[in-house]
Amino acid sequence: MKSANSSRLPGRLVLLAVFGFLYLPIAVLVALSFNEAGLPTSWSGFSLKWYAALAGNHEILGAAWNTLVVAVFATLISTALGTLLAIGMETRRRKSSGLEALAFAPMVIPDIVLAVALLTFFSLLNVTLGLHTIVISHVIFDLAFVSSVVRARLKHFDYSIVEASRDLGASGWTTFWRVTFPVLLPAIIAGGLLAFTLSVDEFIIAFFTAGAGRSSITLPIQIYSMIRFGITPEINALATIVMGVSALALLTSQWLNKEQMQ
Repeated sequence: MKSANSSRLPGRLVLLAVFGFLYLPIAVLVALSFNEAGLPTSWSGFSLKWYAALAGNHEILGAAWNTLVVAVFATLISTALGTLLAIGMETRRRKSSGLEALAFAPMVIPDIVLAVALLTFFSLLNVTLGLHTIVISHVIFDLAFVSSVVRARLKHFDYSIVEASRDLGASGWTTFWRVTFPVLLPAIIAGGLLAFTLSVDEFIIAFFTAGAGRSSITLPIQIYSMIRFGITPEINALATIVMGVSALALLTSQWLNKEQMQ
């Protein structure tokens, strides 16, 4: 018994070291966001004043509103299109290998390459940059992730219930809404939450396609513009809020994926 526990000890230490390396900087950032003095070198007591300061900063509130608008519209559009793309590829999976490679390309293409490509595309079309171009760019970026989540559910889908519905005289549209859609709904919601998380966090593509002026600045861009003048407690608090929202959406998405696989 002791030998079994001793053999597991090195693995646990490695796991602890890896998680410590990954999450210790995040833990320090979160802790400093509650530091009353706002100094990264000393702890002077717990305080929420930096979060209160964010509520009175009109630039940050404007960036938060822009981020919410972009994330909501990008999530709705990419979830609808990603679901249809997943269904289309799965129903024609024997002939969709090339289409599948194209659909999932944004997942493997570096963000900087995709950002430059989108900026060039908008420039060639003489499209004025703004929130609408960020939404379009995030839809392209999120589409592959939504499609992969929904298609994972389709891999375990029982198509016999679709055939049974058609045998009973239901139309294709009725079968989709009353049979297919309810089964896919947890995966669709999980994919939407993942798209929302990616859209809230995304910086590089938004930075390239935002355009000039404050009307299209999102929270990641706002954090970048603030951090150039030094790391302040407000930045720590803002980063903590963004990370918390993203983590909540991501954990919910993973929970839904786990539930639908059971």
